[in-house]
Amino acid sequence: MNTTISNSTLSASIKHSGAELFSLKNKQNKEYIWEGNPDFWGKHSPVLFPIVGTLKNNTYTIDGEEYQLPRHGFARDMDFQLVKKTDNSAVFSLQSDVETLKKYPFEFELQLIYTLEEASLNIEYKVINKSKTKMPFSIGAHPAIALPENFENYALEFEKEEVLKYYILENDLISNKTEVLETTDNLVPLNYKLFENDALIFKSLESNSLTILENSKPYLKFDFKDFPSLGIWTKDQAPFLCIEPWLGYSDTAENSGDLFKKEGILALDANQTFTSKFSITLL
Repeated sequence: MNTTISNSTLSASIKHSGAELFSLKNKQNKEYIWEGNPDFWGKHSPVLFPIVGTLKNNTYTIDGEEYQLPRHGFARDMDFQLVKKTDNSAVFSLQSDVETLKKYPFEFELQLIYTLEEASLNIEYKVINKSKTKMPFSIGAHPAIALPENFENYALEFEKEEVLKYYILENDLISNKTEVLETTDNLVPLNYKLFENDALIFKSLESNSLTILENSKPYLKFDFKDFPSLGIWTKDQAPFLCIEPWLGYSDTAENSGDLFKKEGILALDANQTFTSKFSITLL
């Protein structure tokens, strides 16, 4: 099943499977979300929960007991319930169940709240800990923006002038190797060579937003002040770019396996709620 919301400027469509955004169009019917062609990458905008990235050996421990989770967790592959809808907003909910408890021993509710506001789509994550103990988790976004022109016609403009240091992935884990993303007049021209070692992982940024430029003109803007980390990714020759606001990231090779000690992990007290939000604005 799918749900569509709209206002006078935009429309957005969300699959109930994964509560995944798969379409964001302006009134001229121009599509801004990647179509999901499986020849390149068969998803559009999955939610990453209860981990972001890859665990060492896909394994972690809680109180000495071992569990396994696939890359980016399980929420993106589960069916959400539509619990509230208006013309311009929709709220989706995922509740823990017998199957999730086998992989992740915590009772939770995860809500994705989509709201259209003028030329922006706001995407809010709400994590509710229904357990009687602290709950470790990460959460992140993975929206793929369709880039219909030649990839080299696009550039990124970060909100602030800063040293754009990113970490290199090795076997899907964060290595100690870093590079600096070169800028030209505060712009990062896009080319596929940037992604030959997979995603660019920024553990922390001063910028709270970035703009995608098409032929030097503003195309689309991400605002992600609630998210300290960011991933940027595409596949060779693919006509999309993923801008991924994260709270957390992959394990390092030195990780102990204890989820509470994982770098970048959050811990939510019993019966408490965590919220974070980012937005995509069409320019």
